[in-house]
Amino acid sequence: MIRVVLFDIDGTLIHTGGAGVKAFARAFSEEFGLHDGSENLKFAGRTDVSLVREFFNLHKIDPTPEHFQRFFNVYIHWLEKMVADCDGGIFQGVENFFAQMNLLAGRPAVGLLTGNIKRGAEIKLRHFGIWDRFAFGGFADDHEERDHIAAVARQRGEKHFGKPVRNDEVLVIGDTPLDVRCARAIGAKVLAVATGSYTVAQLREYQPDWAAEDLAAVDATQILSD
Repeated sequence: MIRVVLFDIDGTLIHTGGAGVKAFARAFSEEFGLHDGSENLKFAGRTDVSLVREFFNLHKIDPTPEHFQRFFNVYIHWLEKMVADCDGGIFQGVENFFAQMNLLAGRPAVGLLTGNIKRGAEIKLRHFGIWDRFAFGGFADDHEERDHIAAVARQRGEKHFGKPVRNDEVLVIGDTPLDVRCARAIGAKVLAVATGSYTVAQLREYQPDWAAEDLAAVDATQILSD
């Protein structure tokens, strides 16, 4: 049985019409006077902190805590505005997956494993009305590298569940090869969904336990009971 389920956000649960990327660009422009370059960053599966560090390095900005704080203060401001106006939504199958989980006699602990900073994750998920479904999570505030975020999310999942769980009792759900990699880093099972920028065929090359077009194409009861 799966005891802990860890969801990625962007490209897995929701899409925001690029609101996060636009907020990144606006923060770089407004706070640092840099009007180009963010379009060359590869956002899929990355952490917010690693993306900002890469941008700072590209533009010879000292990656001090003060510069990160300046960036994220402005980023959050613009993210709230852009998410509020975004043409986005919850992906097909997400609601049904949760409905199936809620019917299980031994419902798993459900949390987040995301490259978003926590406040960014909350802004996005609260806009779509699903933030309160997640009792815990691992975020970019916890660590810059996704593999380490996965370890934090797992630890919090075990605490919420109330006792230690085996590796094969943890499930990571994401849409990129980096989600598969961080799941393997903590010994977890992984369900890869092609709702982001990768196809099912591309995701299968990274050998997830399951790969599907979206969450509507999977039987949550079967996966969580496997």
